[in-house]
Amino acid sequence: MKRRDFLKTSFAASAVAGLAPGATITSGAEMNAAARDYYEWRVYRLKAGTDHALLDGYLKNALVPALNRLGSKPVGVFTDLEPKEEPAVFVLIPHPSINAFVMTTTKLNANAEHRKAGAEYLEVAKKTPAFVRIDSWLLHAFAGMPHLELPAYSKERKPRIFEARTYESYSEVKALKKVDMFNNGEIEIMRDAQLGPIFFGQAIIGSNLPHLIYMLSGEDRDSHKQHFGAFAKDPRWKTLSADRQYADTVSKITSRYLQPTSYSQI
Repeated sequence: MKRRDFLKTSFAASAVAGLAPGATITSGAEMNAAARDYYEWRVYRLKAGTDHALLDGYLKNALVPALNRLGSKPVGVFTDLEPKEEPAVFVLIPHPSINAFVMTTTKLNANAEHRKAGAEYLEVAKKTPAFVRIDSWLLHAFAGMPHLELPAYSKERKPRIFEARTYESYSEVKALKKVDMFNNGEIEIMRDAQLGPIFFGQAIIGSNLPHLIYMLSGEDRDSHKQHFGAFAKDPRWKTLSADRQYADTVSKITSRYLQPTSYSQI
């Protein structure tokens, strides 16, 4: 694909996020973009040493069921296995369309069942807040994995761990090239290596742009490490990683190991 054509297609896919609710999607690139999920990656920042039972109760009994009723499922809720900063609760919310994402907050606020189930959290006193702040990113699923996927051990709620990886880029063009690299073989190699990919998303709204976020999984840390070893040794990966068109696409990598809460649907 020529560089000009690549940029045109990639930016068109991202631009669908800015469509108004009544906009008409016509081009092939836009149709492809519309067929892919959107994800909200939400982080509840907590105060060190405080109990987050109130937040857990709200997520478990109010927010997750309400999101499911709106068509957002499965919803993942995680905590950090090895915290490097203040404690946090991570929430992955899939949306089937940009319109669904836009309308979610309005529908939640207007839903009596949600407000009743979450009343203790929603009406908490100022002196005992449930969180410090909430950070949020809107992601668009990659063409190579347009929908969230769950391996068997996750569907069956067996013991499992997750790794969330963030790849930041110094250039918007290079950031798109890294997405292209995933779509052109890297995702397939990860699947074959049993790395249990959950989702891949290009961040289109949020801090520290441009970047992408993806999540892998495993039965445990040792298994996950072994699968990553198999990935690194795969001849296809060695060929792909040596391709000069993908050089210098990532300037910073952040990896975080997560464990699901008892009520996580992922």
